[in-house]
Amino acid sequence: MNATVSKTTISELLKTGNTFVNLPSAVLVEKALSNNEGVLTDRGSLAVTTGKYTGRSPHDKFFVKDRTTEDQIDWTRNQAISEEVFQSLFHKVVHYLADLPERFVFKGFAGADPQQRLPIQIVNEYAWQNLFCHQLFIAPTPDELVRHQAEFTVLSAPGFKAVPERDHTRSEAFIIISITHKVVLIGGTEYGGEIKKSIFTVMNYLLPGRGVMSMHCSANQGTNGNTALFFGLSGTGKTTLSNVPDRDLIGDDEHGWSDKGIFNIEGGCYAKTIRLSKEREPQIYNSIRFATVLENVIVSKSDRHPDYDNGSLTENTRAAYTLENVSNALIPSIGGHPSAIIFLTADAFGVLPPISLLTPEQAMYQFLSGYTSKLAGTERGVTDPEATFSTCFGAPFMPRPASVYAELLGRQIRKHHVKAYLVNTGWTGGPYGTGSRMKLAYTRKMIQEALDGHFDHSATRTDPIFGLHIPNECPGVPDDVLLPWKTWQDAKAYDRTARLLALKFKDNFNHFPEASDEIRQAGPIV
Repeated sequence: MNATVSKTTISELLKTGNTFVNLPSAVLVEKALSNNEGVLTDRGSLAVTTGKYTGRSPHDKFFVKDRTTEDQIDWTRNQAISEEVFQSLFHKVVHYLADLPERFVFKGFAGADPQQRLPIQIVNEYAWQNLFCHQLFIAPTPDELVRHQAEFTVLSAPGFKAVPERDHTRSEAFIIISITHKVVLIGGTEYGGEIKKSIFTVMNYLLPGRGVMSMHCSANQGTNGNTALFFGLSGTGKTTLSNVPDRDLIGDDEHGWSDKGIFNIEGGCYAKTIRLSKEREPQIYNSIRFATVLENVIVSKSDRHPDYDNGSLTENTRAAYTLENVSNALIPSIGGHPSAIIFLTADAFGVLPPISLLTPEQAMYQFLSGYTSKLAGTERGVTDPEATFSTCFGAPFMPRPASVYAELLGRQIRKHHVKAYLVNTGWTGGPYGTGSRMKLAYTRKMIQEALDGHFDHSATRTDPIFGLHIPNECPGVPDDVLLPWKTWQDAKAYDRTARLLALKFKDNFNHFPEASDEIRQAGPIV
């Protein structure tokens, strides 16, 4: 099957009767309710459950390995599947979707920068998933819809379950990306995040090929136009610290960095809602309005009020809403070159400084490392804090070799003279269980001072183990808090714990033999 055949087959599918293209959100809500796909909450959002899969299924995600991709993808971090398997499942999914009573299609874009955007179309089995796409991707204008020619297609068929023995998958669920055919197949899972992240993964393949840096980060812009990027894994505070009332939100998760500046890849936000409250995160709470999709949030049967504290289905409860719902969103979501990059980590060992200034080489080292901690009790069998590393702060979505992204980042940092910082939102005074979580007020103040340029010419001291440059002072933050070893009662225990974490950094960095000596030497001094 060549790419022309697959494109023709999809075109024929879209001509099948009862195929609805870019229905208004209100109509999609009506369709979802009439099809018993979800319930309406008291604020007009659509609450749905996703069944067995309440999160991404990384072990079921594959790239087709062919002449296009065999030398372009890092196969140590990405799973390969054959062209034959893809062809077989492609035709089965197309036939499955064609036989449904109705299908829902979203035509739009990924990428707010018109020069970098990708025209996409997503064919959905469920109306709620099509509504999800309307919330998270960039909708076309009426004129753009008339002229729209999709370059990539997602076929999402949750009701089609693979048979591993027959279909050569690992389970009933599958996410298969073919760069050659420009098609993503999704089956066996209802979790909406698979659609969002599959397009992000495609963009992370395409953009570096154009010399554009693609990033798993949030971004915002100050009143003076200065842009900031926030990298961080789950639990580090990326969404909370970037979505603040005194700065405009460019986006909360996926961005590109071209020679013109920063642009959002998405048109919406996919925020975690577990224990969400208006008091703690008003920007997110107030953005959940009519046609927002709530995934796996328990809703009261009596008054249809969402119970954000209820994690009985999953702790990974989510809200998908358009950026137009966000009061301080920058639309179109495009900003200038960043003046600062913030790498966030929640260090449960309690040994990293709360803020450090990074050289370009240290920034590339931290970017490749992507460090944070798993906490005791968050996963079965985890009894003590565990170091976890996710390459480029988004390993599951970065198909090319890590060096490709790191070199692009380093080039942009040097070219645009960007300041980089490592901010520890984790523990101080000892590890998890002994010390305490860094005060959010301190973290906010340190980030504010960093973005205002306070540390640009301030005196620093070098961390003797990690080699990080720690500012001697920060207005509003006690001096001793800046030096982690001064917050521990037992200096020897600090030293042992810090050296243990430093060795974990070193061991993890062995995964990057291609890294230059300058970057390798920017790591811990042990």
